[in-house]
Amino acid sequence: MTETSSTVPTAPKPSWKRRHWRPLTTLLVLIVPALLVAGWIGFTLNYAYSTGDRAGYVQKLSQKGWLCKTWEGELAMANLPGAMPEIFRFSVRDDSVAHLLEKHIGKRVSMSYEQHRGVPTSCFAETQYYVTNVRPVEP
Repeated sequence: MTETSSTVPTAPKPSWKRRHWRPLTTLLVLIVPALLVAGWIGFTLNYAYSTGDRAGYVQKLSQKGWLCKTWEGELAMANLPGAMPEIFRFSVRDDSVAHLLEKHIGKRVSMSYEQHRGVPTSCFAETQYYVTNVRPVEP
């Protein structure tokens, strides 16, 4: 008896792209946009569009937010006595600066701020003006 080996032709192995299309699609649809948004948030929070100082009377300061707590406040800036004050709304991300502001509510202060434009969510602050330093102004 002779043995004859019969070889069954096998199907060609699928290409690498064909085997990995699901992970690649997940990567492109979910992870890449998430990385782009995270990069944009990091850029807008670390790059100041403008910086400056404002002087006036601290009128209001409160900690707000359901999940992300930030300090939000108002500074009343009066140019002339008896004139309607202009209200400057600001945010504070540093608790030590917020406690300094709490000590000076109702008093005249000078505050340094940075403007961060383009922050995509209000979780980081409700305004685009972030106070970085506070100094009391002596009359």
